[in-house]
Amino acid sequence: MSLTVLHTTSATASGGRNGQTRSADGIVDVALSVPKSMGGPGKPGTTTPEDLFAAGYAACFGSAAEFMGRQLKLAPSSLSVHCAVGIGTLAAGGFGLSVRLTATVGGLSEADARRLIDAAHAVCPYSNAVRGNVPVDVVVEVV
Repeated sequence: MSLTVLHTTSATASGGRNGQTRSADGIVDVALSVPKSMGGPGKPGTTTPEDLFAAGYAACFGSAAEFMGRQLKLAPSSLSVHCAVGIGTLAAGGFGLSVRLTATVGGLSEADARRLIDAAHAVCPYSNAVRGNVPVDVVVEVV
């Protein structure tokens, strides 16, 4: 794959899932804690890598849908994306993720909303990054 890089960012984590992560510009600076459901302390006021991934994927997917809306000349009256990220154990060993994207689209027919969201899933950088590695369920809700 050939990629023309348009933007680069970085973050540094220390202490793993019970530590801290901070973006290079300091805007993202959060404490992490393994949730109680995974056997961790679940400290109040902390987040998880999955929270951060879900937030980034939802925002990126929303922008991909806006971009494809312009390309396809489909203009929804509203658009929001909810991203649920699960983490669990793999049968073969190790850990894996699952994703459920729910796009709520207003002002389009069900067929046009599905066409828009399918097109967004085809171009979204997060979708492209996980395709073939992480199961992604894409749900379209028309309002």
